[in-house]
Amino acid sequence: MRRAAEELHLSQPALSETVRNLERELGVDILDRKRSGAKISDDGRELLPHIVGVLDAVDKLRRAADDQHHISRMVRLGTVNAATVPLLVPAIREFRTGHPLTQVEVIGAQQAEIHRALLEGSLDLGLVNYLRSDDLPPDFHTTELLRGRPVVCLRPDSPLAARSEVPVTELLTQPLIVMRSGYVMHRFVHRLLKGRTPSFSYSTDGAEMGKLMVAEGLGVTVLPDFSIIGDPLGRSGTITYRPLAADRTDVLMVIQRRRSGSVPKAARDLHELFVRRAAAHRGAGEDGT
Repeated sequence: MRRAAEELHLSQPALSETVRNLERELGVDILDRKRSGAKISDDGRELLPHIVGVLDAVDKLRRAADDQHHISRMVRLGTVNAATVPLLVPAIREFRTGHPLTQVEVIGAQQAEIHRALLEGSLDLGLVNYLRSDDLPPDFHTTELLRGRPVVCLRPDSPLAARSEVPVTELLTQPLIVMRSGYVMHRFVHRLLKGRTPSFSYSTDGAEMGKLMVAEGLGVTVLPDFSIIGDPLGRSGTITYRPLAADRTDVLMVIQRRRSGSVPKAARDLHELFVRRAAAHRGAGEDGT
């Protein structure tokens, strides 16, 4: 009884009184008490399988309650914003229908920041980009959502819009909006230009701001095509895109979560929804809609 009380963080008298209350309620002596100590009685031994069943049921109830708590908690999602409007917004809208009590916090950040937050547990999921030749980090479960090509995002009235594809030499003649260091598209453009300098350049965080700057006529930018297909600015005719000449680079958008540790059910549900929405987005792109 003393060791049991220590295990349960109770005083021994409190534990003894609890057992006696249970015996009075059941009408049987669960324990045989002697000066040498207490041991289970014959009646207690017969009841033991039922006691174990009750304890298992209590554990299942607690796990179910814990899952319910996880369902209604906040899900934190980090994103590099490369496909925020075409993919993320429809996914969150659908997620809210099935999880009306779950808040979703969307945090825009660079890839390294997202990875650090995933490992620390301050993010549940991350949307990041890779070039096809990049190595994937082993600490994360990675699922490919979209695969596209870098394209020139421009206004329909841009001189480059008259071309079926844009050579790098022509790209250098335009004010160029580039992603800041730390984004995959910054690394790609740096490699694409090979040290050459555009006529003028801006630097910004994330594809969404880049597209807005293009829409306002500040220049052109280079983004994955899946960042533009289905975007409201593209659907309204405010921005469009043209392929880069002589370039066959693949850009991947993936969703990642930490391999170690448990994943809340709400986060798992949102992960699965992103996979479904990405398939629908790919189908829409193939249909040209």
